[in-house]
Amino acid sequence: MRVAIDYTAAIYQAAGIGRFVRCLVQALAEVDKNTEYVLVYADPPRGVEPLLPQAPNFSGRRIPLSDRVLAAMWHRLSVPLPVDLITGPVDVFHSPDFVLPPVRRGVKVLTVHDLAFLLRPECADAKLREYLEKTVPHSVARADFILADSVNTQDDLICLLGVPPCKLQVVSGGVESRFCPVDDPKLLEGMRQRMSGGAPFILSLGMIEPRKNLVRLIEAFELLKQHSHAPHRLVLAGKRGWLSDAIYQRAKSSPLASEILFPGYVADDELPLLYSAAELFTFPSLYEGFGLPPLEAMACGTPVVASSSASLPEVVGSAAITVDPENTEEMAEAMANALANTAVRKQMVEGGIQQSRKFTWRSSAEKMIEVYTRLSSR
Repeated sequence: MRVAIDYTAAIYQAAGIGRFVRCLVQALAEVDKNTEYVLVYADPPRGVEPLLPQAPNFSGRRIPLSDRVLAAMWHRLSVPLPVDLITGPVDVFHSPDFVLPPVRRGVKVLTVHDLAFLLRPECADAKLREYLEKTVPHSVARADFILADSVNTQDDLICLLGVPPCKLQVVSGGVESRFCPVDDPKLLEGMRQRMSGGAPFILSLGMIEPRKNLVRLIEAFELLKQHSHAPHRLVLAGKRGWLSDAIYQRAKSSPLASEILFPGYVADDELPLLYSAAELFTFPSLYEGFGLPPLEAMACGTPVVASSSASLPEVVGSAAITVDPENTEEMAEAMANALANTAVRKQMVEGGIQQSRKFTWRSSAEKMIEVYTRLSSR
């Protein structure tokens, strides 16, 4: 069996889908020694060296065009230049990032991570939304088989895009083994000093953009501080994204402005320490196709308060406190309970570690191999 995977997101995106693709492909390399895998990718940005699995059955194929040029050529101008001119003949072509390039031969597999651009259009950049509204349904219609990160996204694909259930399967993300509690006092204190000047802190992590619901989180943090003597600061970590001005302005105008901190992007290898140093992780997103950060925080022994919307309840299970993401009072009460109630915290820590162990990249890879094998025999 010969499988090609579009590896572009793994090279162009440090977090999010980029990390999803890197982790999945690495797990495939560890589990599957028989299939021949071809990783095809757009010309990397200057100074970026593609990191491919060091396995004899994996090879890379670089397309000498940038990601932006390829997207314009394939999805805006509809140039019918098939990707298998680069990969050679394959049994399966898998695009793990929403859109399919032209493919002449082989079963076409597409991963759709979420349909936020349809369900929460006000949270997306207008040009990006226009692009996704055109290309994702077109790619879905062309795909022979579609993968979703969660049951919630699977249901959205059925309801919103009319995908037959027989063409769908859930293959969720996983938690890397490096996500575990860090208990070194010096390391923890060093991270607290960096993030919050040494104060205990509540953490949220992700792209700073409207879908993450950070304005309401700031309001809930203000309510928490009004009704308790919590010494905590609020750390909102992540790159600045689209339509984010209102978030920064709301933080700046807050009476607690000095206690609301934006450290920016935190490197992948620092995340286990960051999660472990936080006293509480909050993820009040309005919509998520899956949501790795809550699981990673749980694996590091940090209690989690998460949104009750979209896929998050199936991800966090009963190990987190879930709240209506549009109810700031409920959010503040949940945060206060998770911080102050020792028994609740103990239960959340233990339950969170157990919940996180249900999601492994090895399991995801094994499901992917089963899909590739089944489809290649058609």
